[in-house]
Amino acid sequence: MSRLAAVLLLALPTAAAAADPDKVDLFEADKGGYKLYRIPGVVATAKGTVLAYCEARKSDRGDWGTIDILLRRSGDGGKTWSDPVKVADVPGPKEKNPVALAQKLADPKDVTYNNPVVIADRSGAVHLLFCLEYMRCFYARSDDDGKTWSPPAEITAAAFDPLKKTYDWKVLATGPGHGIQLKSGRLLVPVWLSTGTGGHAHRPSVVTTVYSDDGGRTWKPGEVAVPNTADWVNPNESAVAELPDGTVVLNTRSESKANRRLVTRSPDGATRWSKPEFDDALVEPVCMAGFLAVPGPKPVLLFSNPDNLEKAGAKAPPAPGSNRDRKNVTVRVSDDGGKTWAAKRSVEAGFSGYSDLAALPDGTVLMLYERGPADNPKAYSGRLTLARFTVDWVRGK
Repeated sequence: MSRLAAVLLLALPTAAAAADPDKVDLFEADKGGYKLYRIPGVVATAKGTVLAYCEARKSDRGDWGTIDILLRRSGDGGKTWSDPVKVADVPGPKEKNPVALAQKLADPKDVTYNNPVVIADRSGAVHLLFCLEYMRCFYARSDDDGKTWSPPAEITAAAFDPLKKTYDWKVLATGPGHGIQLKSGRLLVPVWLSTGTGGHAHRPSVVTTVYSDDGGRTWKPGEVAVPNTADWVNPNESAVAELPDGTVVLNTRSESKANRRLVTRSPDGATRWSKPEFDDALVEPVCMAGFLAVPGPKPVLLFSNPDNLEKAGAKAPPAPGSNRDRKNVTVRVSDDGGKTWAAKRSVEAGFSGYSDLAALPDGTVLMLYERGPADNPKAYSGRLTLARFTVDWVRGK
């Protein structure tokens, strides 16, 4: 190559690497009247509005204390945000879940709203499911991108009580994270159920779904997708996605000895679930995960969770199926519907726990996740942060 050709080659423009994630804290511990913010969820509506929501906990007493559900809205792709507002309020007296009282996990005066799940409908409507005291489930609808909501309607009797014939649950929980609308129009939400007799009144447990085929007016239960067995131990918080061919994939947390995510598939999201299988590529530190199908000319499947199986300070190797440190939340991308995972990239190296994923029309990926405090990123914190990045960034391009 001549010297002139070499100079010209060096002068040619090169493709710029995808920018690192933009991050903004949306909910911060000890602010707004709440001790902790946990259980994140995020969706982008048909009109492009981003809705970020969570549990706002008055204390650090855990899942059974006084908890509200808050939501924030963004009209510019997650750059600026409205103030938080409460989006769940059931009128009348409330009864505490008896299984929590039996284990002395709760104060009878506390009111616990839990596990908000939002579905962004292609019609422009927004659907919300949430739970009260882990034993009642309610539905609300917004037709103005989350500004206002219909009065909550209880769906426990129709969507959950029939399941007692096969699994005598005393504790129910939707999601968490987001639900989806299938190509058929069906609204679909993963749920877990427990008899409440085990640890924290959340165990033992099984996973199923609830669905609506009439735009949210009525809800029905699906079949149990992941039972509790010797191999699949206490399946619980799950995420769901629909592949381009219409297959519905359920990705499930459990306490199984494999410390890997459980995956099962269905043609309609409610029936004929395949035998659950462990995905060897997806480690399970026992933590909720994000799961998202991104459509387009080259559709991809995204997955996020703490990519870690270490336990700091442990004097011996952690027992199979036990909790591991929640850190190093990582996003993975699959080009073949989750059969293989082509690339992964860490979004938060320090403490980072629950996460949920959404995508904007321009391809920007949004992840709302729990992370450690700014002055000690290795410590637990009730802070929820929104990260904005691209699939190309995950691929390292």
